[in-house]
Amino acid sequence: MSKIPMVDLKGQYQHIKSEIDEAISEVLASGQFIKGPVVAAFEQSLADHLGTAHVISCANGTDALQIALMSLDLEPGAEIIVPSFTYVSTAEVISLLGYTPVMIDVDPVSFNISAAQIEAALTERTRAIVPVHLFGQSCDMDSIMKIAKLHGLFVIEDNAQAIGATYIGTDQTNAMSGTIGHIGCTSFFPTKNLGCYGDGGAICTDDDALAEKIRMIANHGQRKKYQHDIIGVNSRLDALQAAVLSVKLRHFEQYIKARQMAAAYYTEQLQDLDWIDTPIESQYSNHVYHQYTIKVKLGKRDALQQHLKQAGIASMVYYPIPLYRQAAFLPNDVARDGLQHTEMLCDAVLSLPMHTELTPAIQDVIIKEIKLFDVTQ
Repeated sequence: MSKIPMVDLKGQYQHIKSEIDEAISEVLASGQFIKGPVVAAFEQSLADHLGTAHVISCANGTDALQIALMSLDLEPGAEIIVPSFTYVSTAEVISLLGYTPVMIDVDPVSFNISAAQIEAALTERTRAIVPVHLFGQSCDMDSIMKIAKLHGLFVIEDNAQAIGATYIGTDQTNAMSGTIGHIGCTSFFPTKNLGCYGDGGAICTDDDALAEKIRMIANHGQRKKYQHDIIGVNSRLDALQAAVLSVKLRHFEQYIKARQMAAAYYTEQLQDLDWIDTPIESQYSNHVYHQYTIKVKLGKRDALQQHLKQAGIASMVYYPIPLYRQAAFLPNDVARDGLQHTEMLCDAVLSLPMHTELTPAIQDVIIKEIKLFDVTQ
């Protein structure tokens, strides 16, 4: 086991232990574990925090994406544009529902979906766009929403990695990531910036009709108990997880600041290494650093990762294989030589430890080992 892990959930828990234990005890004493007031209260608190009209919790982030797509009633075979550099769930649910994921290249600096590539990928069968706010900062939502409006497309934001990020529009108004498109989806997986102690997810929207339909789909298609008006699924956030999330939401801004401070320290200490590119913050979004992801040049990514491993330092590659090269999606229409930026990123990216308990002293150990790495070998 690494002496410096990617995340430190134990350390985070110790700082809020009394609050968490009390919240869990209250749920246990109530005997109400599914739905109920604790879940409703969390949904409202998160809606208030994000500045959105509706938050509908569900069992996990993948379910959130699936339920969001189900609510749109798209025709079989409809094309949905997604980035090729993302986690599998983004495209997986599209295929699962009988739609066609169209995987396009990303911006090599922000790692996010490229608006120019979206326009190039549009066909008469395109029905939706799923921008993924990767690693902690928002996509260029003004450009994406402009394309969507012009072509009558839905936009479902995959906000699992950037919840809490602020998007700065061209009109200089601010909005939280995940609240700009027609629907936003997030995950409460334990390692996420706002994570529970199991699994969980949520969907947000300002559209009243969509919100009602999403709630029905997530609850067996019923508006009223035992009256099933549409086909749905069983996807619920349990009260214990909602209680944990309610506590963490009170500390969420502090958590974001801790991540940003840690990221700033990494960047300050690593910026003089010409064989590493540190993350660049876009002009239209702040960065909440779900991951601190560097690009390692000269084909030395794997060697650096092995060097860190030998020193007891964890690191991760998100993501080593483009979606269009995954066996689950073969064959597809992407050219066999792949997408230039995605291919480069899959070979170069490396995420360093990033969490709320990270201190400069811990980071100094990581930074020292990176600087000790002999890039010439």
